[in-house]
Amino acid sequence: MQLQNQVALVTGGALRIGRAICEALAAQGCGVVIHCHRSVAEARALAARLAAQGVRAWVARRHLQHERDCELLIAQAWRAAGRLDCLVNNAAVFHKVPLAATTERKLLAELRTNLLVPVLLTRAFAARTRQGRVVNLLDRRIATHDIACVPYLLSKSGLAEFTRLAALALAPGIAVNAVAPGAILPPAGAAGQRTPDRAGQVPLRVRVTPADVAAAVVALLKADSVTGQVVFVDGGQHLLGTGV
Repeated sequence: MQLQNQVALVTGGALRIGRAICEALAAQGCGVVIHCHRSVAEARALAARLAAQGVRAWVARRHLQHERDCELLIAQAWRAAGRLDCLVNNAAVFHKVPLAATTERKLLAELRTNLLVPVLLTRAFAARTRQGRVVNLLDRRIATHDIACVPYLLSKSGLAEFTRLAALALAPGIAVNAVAPGAILPPAGAAGQRTPDRAGQVPLRVRVTPADVAAAVVALLKADSVTGQVVFVDGGQHLLGTGV
């Protein structure tokens, strides 16, 4: 798929990796619907900056909690842009919660945002288009057994399996892939803290950036013969087989 003049919806697109994805898509000439919940000012500022560069950009604010919210977001994005060609499920929550501290509330909170919402958004997206692309954002932890963040790892592992299931279910019209980043940024609210890395050396000895992740997303959206794949963007860290 050539991204020029296409339209992509990026959930959680106002900040961090989501912002980098929006910027990378815009650089390809792709219009961007920037989804946000609380980061309205940041989303509007990004949309204005992209528009100043000659790229179509819209802001869609919605708190994604239930099935109806997902359906309404897809409808809202479609009305604003007139079409949707790509969906990037980037929005996520992350908390370090070991098994002993895992409660029903904590488990459901991470499963809802990190798994249920992408599933429902993908279904709503597929109901409106016969041709398109979906990319899910995972985590390189899916290749490990990180007992420090049980709800999070369960949710991202589930999303990895959904990527493969949806790739089969939505073929041949819609390709579904995923990108699994390594340690890039401290969790939201931990500004100024160095991203911890206790998994040994990164084989490529590089620090992965949001732009690296965005480039992988763009590559998968453009690929015409790739579906059901997970691309690790972590300098090879997932090969070490240990948690963080």
